[in-house]
Amino acid sequence: MSRTVMIALVGVDGSGKSTQARALARRLTAAGVSARYFENAGGRPLWNRLARALGRPDGVALFGRPLYPALEASVRALAMTRTVLVTRLTGRVAVLDRWTWCQDVIMTARGDRGRRAVRAAYALFPRPTVVCFLATTPAVAQRRVVERGIDTEELRHLRALDAAYRALPDFGSFVVLDGDGDRDEVAVALDRAVSPLVDPR
Repeated sequence: MSRTVMIALVGVDGSGKSTQARALARRLTAAGVSARYFENAGGRPLWNRLARALGRPDGVALFGRPLYPALEASVRALAMTRTVLVTRLTGRVAVLDRWTWCQDVIMTARGDRGRRAVRAAYALFPRPTVVCFLATTPAVAQRRVVERGIDTEELRHLRALDAAYRALPDFGSFVVLDGDGDRDEVAVALDRAVSPLVDPR
């Protein structure tokens, strides 16, 4: 089997990675490329909704600082395992909404313990063919989160996430795209970044 093409989009909450990843998978499919979108989230919106229903502010408060990161990392690992299995079985181009680095970054931003153990466990997952980082100003990201109406984000947390991404040892290998642009502008830049990797059939 030839090496599977995996295209990962990463960035802070509100950077547009989910929107762009879904749209990219649709564009590739329309162009004749067998592609599929995969969400690799840790379940934070679900845990936060459950927490608020039970009178707690968020998932961290509901499950506690020691347990919550382990729960989140486990859910994300299950999602990524499914992504790898389905991709290798089908041979489709995989458009990844988040990947291993996202868990490391969010744990760094929160100051969680256990990052080393999570990094070691996640080292089993394959590195994507290309990783596109949607560089988005925290203020722009916060506005988008508010407009989305699902959750909220503090500027301080968004700044911490951005700093954690840029401090990653692998960050220099990422393709950095301007996430502050409108959807069409980001899509054009994204298409340019991935076009050498895919051949319409």
